[in-house]
Amino acid sequence: MLSILRPVAALGRFVLATVASVGRAGYLARDAAHAVKKVSLWGPHLLPQMMRVGVESVPVALFIATFTGVVLALQASYTFTGAMPLYLVGTLVGKTMLLELGPVLTGLALSGRVGANIAAEIGTMRVTEQIDALETLAYDPVAYLVVPRVVAGAIMFPIIVVLADALGIAAGWVTAQALLDMSSFEFVKGLQFLFDPFDLQFSIIKSISFGLTVTSLGCFFGFHTTGGAAGVGRATTQTVVVSSMVILLLDAFWGVILL
Repeated sequence: MLSILRPVAALGRFVLATVASVGRAGYLARDAAHAVKKVSLWGPHLLPQMMRVGVESVPVALFIATFTGVVLALQASYTFTGAMPLYLVGTLVGKTMLLELGPVLTGLALSGRVGANIAAEIGTMRVTEQIDALETLAYDPVAYLVVPRVVAGAIMFPIIVVLADALGIAAGWVTAQALLDMSSFEFVKGLQFLFDPFDLQFSIIKSISFGLTVTSLGCFFGFHTTGGAAGVGRATTQTVVVSSMVILLLDAFWGVILL
């Protein structure tokens, strides 16, 4: 009998822990919304966070986008050989980079770089009681720590994704010329074929939601870290795992809602 009830008990504990986490996230989101008006507290920290979240992440995003564009061009050529016009390589590279791989791969990569960094930093402040010290000094820790990071993510993620989209398409263009014996005219013709300006808007909408997700979850898990150094490690891991899952869910959600 006990062996039958153990899975049920484990499921119950998981559900209760999940509901409690959602509740804590709701309280933190409420506090962050109230703290937005305290611009004098978080405003001076916005630019440094934009540098850390955005500028320092550009090399990683562009590296991934470059090789994604190369692989897309090669695989498109292999798929279309003898069946469809070769200029459609440009169509596939452009559409796929803008609608899917550009924002999603960038978001997943930055969930590891940005989200883990935020969770580790705030988590260390929590376990070393620096956040308690801020409260003792009458500083709002949510305005001081959470708001500038979340705002920086919402601003910088779209910029990074647009750069990644552009470089991925450029890498596909260079690959098509160098390895596929395509002319620039053919690639650009394919790039313009079926192009819709909404494709870029769709990429930006997704990237804003990914930026909010990664930074918010990093702040949430860091803010509620317990258990010393081991707890910081757990918070970092949870941030990366949950951010990646939510990014994939949002990817499907925006596809259903907007396409």
